[in-house]
Amino acid sequence: MNASPEAAVEQPATPESRSGRLHGITYWSVMTLGGLGLLMAINQTFNLELLGFQPLGNAYLYYLIGIFLAAAFLCFPSWSGAANRVSWYDWPLAVAALVTCGYLGFHGLTMIQQGWEFMAPTEATVAASVLLVLVLEGVRRCGGWPLLGVALLFGTYPLYADSMPGFLWGNEYSLGEAVRAHVIGVESIIGIPMQVVAQLVIGFVVFGAALTVTGGGEFFMRFATALMGRSRGGPAKVSVLSSGILGSLSGSVISNILTTGPITIPTMKKTGYPAHYAAAIEACASTGGTLMPPIMGAVAFIMASFLGVPYSEIMIAAFLPALLFYLALLFQVDNYAAKRGLKGLPESEIPSLKATLKDGWPYLFSLVMLIYMLLFMRLEAYAPYYATVVLLGISLFKRRHRMNGKRALAFIQDLTTSVANLVAILAGIGLVVGGLSYTGVAGAFSRELLLYADGSIPLMLAAGAVTSFVLGMGMTVSACYIFLSILLAPALVNAGLNPLASHLFILYWGMMSYITPPVALAAITASGVAGSNASKTGMYAMRLGGILFILPFLFVLNPSLILQGELTDILTSTVTAITAIWLMASAMEGYLYRVGLLGYPLRALVMVAGGVLIYPDLVTDLIGFGLLALTYLWHWRFRQPVAASVR
Repeated sequence: MNASPEAAVEQPATPESRSGRLHGITYWSVMTLGGLGLLMAINQTFNLELLGFQPLGNAYLYYLIGIFLAAAFLCFPSWSGAANRVSWYDWPLAVAALVTCGYLGFHGLTMIQQGWEFMAPTEATVAASVLLVLVLEGVRRCGGWPLLGVALLFGTYPLYADSMPGFLWGNEYSLGEAVRAHVIGVESIIGIPMQVVAQLVIGFVVFGAALTVTGGGEFFMRFATALMGRSRGGPAKVSVLSSGILGSLSGSVISNILTTGPITIPTMKKTGYPAHYAAAIEACASTGGTLMPPIMGAVAFIMASFLGVPYSEIMIAAFLPALLFYLALLFQVDNYAAKRGLKGLPESEIPSLKATLKDGWPYLFSLVMLIYMLLFMRLEAYAPYYATVVLLGISLFKRRHRMNGKRALAFIQDLTTSVANLVAILAGIGLVVGGLSYTGVAGAFSRELLLYADGSIPLMLAAGAVTSFVLGMGMTVSACYIFLSILLAPALVNAGLNPLASHLFILYWGMMSYITPPVALAAITASGVAGSNASKTGMYAMRLGGILFILPFLFVLNPSLILQGELTDILTSTVTAITAIWLMASAMEGYLYRVGLLGYPLRALVMVAGGVLIYPDLVTDLIGFGLLALTYLWHWRFRQPVAASVR
């Protein structure tokens, strides 16, 4: 899930010291809130009726928002100077969140029966107003000023929509009507994003937290090292593989870097990778976790809800694009290592694969069990809880991984900070969804985009890529996706593109802003770990990600790459796509297998061969493979591509 950076930092000796803000009464208050929120989620998911308590859907959402928004005010500082202490005003904000949400939750059934969204008692409107202000402060703390600006702009849109020109015109709301619509209505703060968190995402956060505190992160790092450590450029490949695995479980780019980076980056530097290149590799590898099944992050569950399909379909569709993403990185780091003669890790630093699997098989077993329940049993809401119980049950028999008191406290803290971060951000993003929905502007925008594009799919995709990329600079991946799935995705689908591929296209491009200047949050975070120049790291991350920018066009134009269509088409498209990214990686790094260093004439030829293979067509495939064959024939005939400088 989109865990906060605080939740990813290495665990010190005592749980209370894991965050500078959380100690004493603050620590135990947050732990109590987190435990209460977890019990409420389990009670709701399994219909346990603990103590005779089983709130209605909207009441449950209000209670959950109150609990975790209060925790967010205690966990996340209002400004950088308060990073290591809780300010006096954080407590009143936390209490206000609990009181207002408690009031709204208590009257959940009444507000539906009496239509409070349109006319409510004065005290209900006041409570809604207070909660709206608290949500804005929460999104500022957890999502930053840019996201607050977006939430304010679209959250207040109903107040002035009738004054906007052309397709931007919408229905007008008074201030009281807008407040009630956002807070009491079902399409804004308690809309789809928050419903998905409450019904599905918390369970997967539970599984991820349990995996982490019982030593899963260490196991997957050792597993990646045992598999890839010996090969040339082994540390870089370990970074790619381990970041992909752990990123798929957390879905958070920044926390992934902070978790794996302190291990992988120094190892890469020690074996000959420059600091900026090592940081760029870690940034790119961690970014791809948002796209990597089985968990992917909150955004994948939101996508499933928007499309009205089971989450398992999103998992299946995202599998091959994610595989191509990491293959592209592996090809590049392997070519880089071959070109510069970089070796793998010393044998003494490589763990035994057999011993690693023997010690860590519970993690793989619980992960396989989770995937099985998602894909075949379709138990989306229950699967992560069952997998967590199995993992914790098995770990009881293994002393190193057993859930003791210290780990239980760390588990609750990780869970609380992660869910609090999610709730604070997605409640604010709900204002964007509500503002566009209530005014009716979303549908008008899509129609206008179709009109301007005049049926040109390449033009629409280019516009969508640029828009997703720009918005991704100032938003989280989830926020960017939610915004564009409302505005842009309908236009792409109406233009004839595959709905699932269109939504993945938007997600992918929003994700790529993490490694691209000027913002490049992943590159900046990794450069801090590596001690490298942030700008240089960002440029190299963008260079490493050069092929990655092409991948979304591959699968949006060719649904076979999201595993839809005939088996022969899927196999053909997969082989062609893998060949294309291999050739483009070879051209970018200037090294080709069985050839060696590439001089620029052949380097250009290899790039063209990879480029034409991108377009799904028999003619382009024949041209691409023909150019590849020509490259090898040229080499075998003249034996002279060894001219490229190593840089």
